[in-house]
Amino acid sequence: GGTTLAIRATRLGAAPAEKTLLYQLGVSALALCAAAAWAGEAPPASVSWRLLGLFGFQAVIVSFASYLAWFWLVRHYAATRLAVFTLSTPLFGLLAGALLLGEGISARLVLSLGALAAGIVLVNRR
Repeated sequence: GGTTLAIRATRLGAAPAEKTLLYQLGVSALALCAAAAWAGEAPPASVSWRLLGLFGFQAVIVSFASYLAWFWLVRHYAATRLAVFTLSTPLFGLLAGALLLGEGISARLVLSLGALAAGIVLVNRR
């Protein structure tokens, strides 16, 4: 919500999505590193290929690709229509858990996802 308002209400609304993303990720990286240091968090004891792969996935797929798509959507569609899609985050989490980690999907979860999809359709109906 706050990010969407900041983009719509400031000059960032006219900036390219890539520039907005660079600002957000850059400020977030610095703020989170400072917060980790302030909280006394230690850096990783060892750096492995697995750790680098996980970090790369988080940085490129989760942060970069999803936020770039979001900032593009915010510039081209009404925020009220897009807000409902933020509720679909559990859907993608569930699918990623099932596909990447082999977690089970219960009938209750399928029913919940159906309700979520129906809600998105109802909100975006004309």
